Amino acid sequence: MCTAITLQSQQVETFFGRTMDFSYDIQPELYIVPKNYIWKNTLNMTSIRNYYSFIGIGQKLDGIFGFFDGVNEEGFAAASLYFAGYAQYNRQLPYLTSQQIASVDFLHYILGRCSSIKDLRIALNNISIIGLPDPVTQTIAPLHWIAADKTGKCVVIEQTKKGLKLFDNPIGVMTNSPDFQWHMTNLRNYMEVSPEQTEEVFWENIRLKPFGQAGGTTLLPGGYTSPERFVRTAYLKTHVPTPKNAIETIVSCFHIMESVSIPRGAVISSRNTYDYTKYTAFINTNTCEYFFKTYDNMQIVKASLFDNHKPLDQPFSLGKLAHPMFFNELIEL
Repeated sequence: MCTAITLQSQQVETFFGRTMDFSYDIQPELYIVPKNYIWKNTLNMTSIRNYYSFIGIGQKLDGIFGFFDGVNEEGFAAASLYFAGYAQYNRQLPYLTSQQIASVDFLHYILGRCSSIKDLRIALNNISIIGLPDPVTQTIAPLHWIAADKTGKCVVIEQTKKGLKLFDNPIGVMTNSPDFQWHMTNLRNYMEVSPEQTEEVFWENIRLKPFGQAGGTTLLPGGYTSPERFVRTAYLKTHVPTPKNAIETIVSCFHIMESVSIPRGAVISSRNTYDYTKYTAFINTNTCEYFFKTYDNMQIVKASLFDNHKPLDQPFSLGKLAHPMFFNELIEL
């Protein structure tokens, strides 16, 4: 599970963010990865050099960095989401001329080497994504990816039995299965949803009046399945007033995601574990700033790629996302 969106302000700053909904225990940290960092391809241990520095949320287990989302110094941002039942990776072959990248490394690869959606399109022509078990789930996690740059362009990358495809994402929303094109077609089932108020109607001589406000949203789905979350998020992000500035955009982003954030206990996985929203994070792609909050701490925390002035040659952790919550108190003066 997970939901991702983009949102742009009147000042043409593009924000990119997501909820991390997961049924596995994770301890994510915020990392800064330096420019020109050389890392080992998990698939074959060949060396890969990053062209750009980036800041991202992820976790390191068994010597493997698994990044969930991030943004690089050029304002290119991306995130990985589950794509169960649809993701189908290539097999590792010794004679392939394309760059073979493990699915767990793909997000790291594009954040380190793409400055824009244009760069991403070019890079995908020379990439073969290979399924590899990740250290968190111990399975080959079925993934697809959403990416955006600071111009506001947004795309979805999906590897299925039809091959590796990149889709333009004009609505700037992504959830999980089915595939992205299905979700866009499904929006046609909700054309009558509206922020306007419903009027009274008559069935013969029976007068029917709406129950107060919000009658136009009656058709919006209310569950936590991927199609329902896609529809709710798409409706909200296309109907909120365009934010005037960065602060208003952050406020709008977090409010939109409140409608799809999953409380612990609302969804239980087939493994009898809670599947809930571990964290919600948004990125200002123009400034490379992160804004995030966790399930146990609703206070928004800010971090920037450019606030760290240490000369780095290795990834550096700014710390775990999890922090105890505190309360501001109003004291009589």
